[in-house]
Amino acid sequence: MTATTTAPLATTPVPTRRQPSARLRAWATRAPLLPALIFMIAVTQLPFVATLVISFFDWNALYPDARSFTGLDNYQQVLTDSDLRHSVWTTVLLTVAVVLASLVLGLALALLMDRRFRGRGVVRTLLIAPFLVVPVAAALLWKHVLYNPEYGLLNGLLHYVGGPQPDWISSTPLLAIEASLVWQWTPFMMLILLAGLQSRDQQQMEAARVDGASDWQIFRYLTLPHLRRYLELGALLGSIYIVQNFDAVFTITSGGLGTANLPYTVYQSFYQAHENGLASAAGVLVVIGSIVIATFALRVVSSLFREEVSRA
Repeated sequence: MTATTTAPLATTPVPTRRQPSARLRAWATRAPLLPALIFMIAVTQLPFVATLVISFFDWNALYPDARSFTGLDNYQQVLTDSDLRHSVWTTVLLTVAVVLASLVLGLALALLMDRRFRGRGVVRTLLIAPFLVVPVAAALLWKHVLYNPEYGLLNGLLHYVGGPQPDWISSTPLLAIEASLVWQWTPFMMLILLAGLQSRDQQQMEAARVDGASDWQIFRYLTLPHLRRYLELGALLGSIYIVQNFDAVFTITSGGLGTANLPYTVYQSFYQAHENGLASAAGVLVVIGSIVIATFALRVVSSLFREEVSRA
């Protein structure tokens, strides 16, 4: 018997499809966002870089050929000039007063809106309306409809009760600006705090009531600690806006009577005094302050998201 051997069949290698690398897939995912990124850089970052460069020059628009590099002299002048220091202090005072008053009123309205009553949806809509008004229109409304000493609503009400007829803007200029901003920003604080109230653990609230806790004890030991993050978020977001506020100061007082804040001072330096370098330095300081506040705001937002995810 003879053994037969069979030769192994030759197999043709099957070409494997090459998978794209992780880096290539990542770039393919991000590619549609590149036009928006380029547009954002061109619109926001390039002007800021130009402002930063101009802030190091002594540059008066009326004498363009006389500009010269001065280093940090413009920043030193912003921080040491008495008028500019006063505008910084006015900015801080305006921001603190408006944010605190808006938070307190917003918390009171949020606690009211958290209760069930007939017509609650209509009341909520009416309370939100001031925040939807254009800032310049809101400032004009307060200046002419409420504060006007001859036909304003406030003096009209005082006239019916035999009260005085003050010129609100002249007698209390900073308070007049603060009142208009509080009216506009209280609805925003109310919405944030109302969202916090509606995210409370209802079982925990019911257990506290069963154990005999009063409404004040529930608010102090359960509701207020739960709202701490929301209060911080409202304060930070409100501060970002109020620090940069220009509309109310420009419209109501035109920066007079000691109400010029830092953004209005930037406007005066740039458009009236034509000091481009000095105005740019002040503007950079406003941006830096806003970035610092925004950084804290983003941290608070991220912590809120983590809390909601862990709770879910």
